[in-house]
Amino acid sequence: MIGTYLLMALVVFASVNGASFLLFRKDKLQAKRRQWRTPEARLLVSALVGPYGAFWAMRRDRHKTRQAKFLLVPVFLVLQTGLIAFLVMRYTPFWG
Repeated sequence: MIGTYLLMALVVFASVNGASFLLFRKDKLQAKRRQWRTPEARLLVSALVGPYGAFWAMRRDRHKTRQAKFLLVPVFLVLQTGLIAFLVMRYTPFWG
């Protein structure tokens, strides 16, 4: 039972972070081509939900790293890591 929920959680986690990564990559490519850009609010919401993908794309492409509001992305990453650690310790049987 717990294995099924863990697998579902991992799939959702990977999907959300993958989508965030792709959204940041697409915005960077559009910036290079001087095309329509993804609104910053949408990028920040994406980073809130999928901070690992957003952080990876920001570092890989050097995108949005100088803007002050995007300093929130590492904060989101730390908060999500803390939440994951809490949930693992709380709900997995081997932590007692």
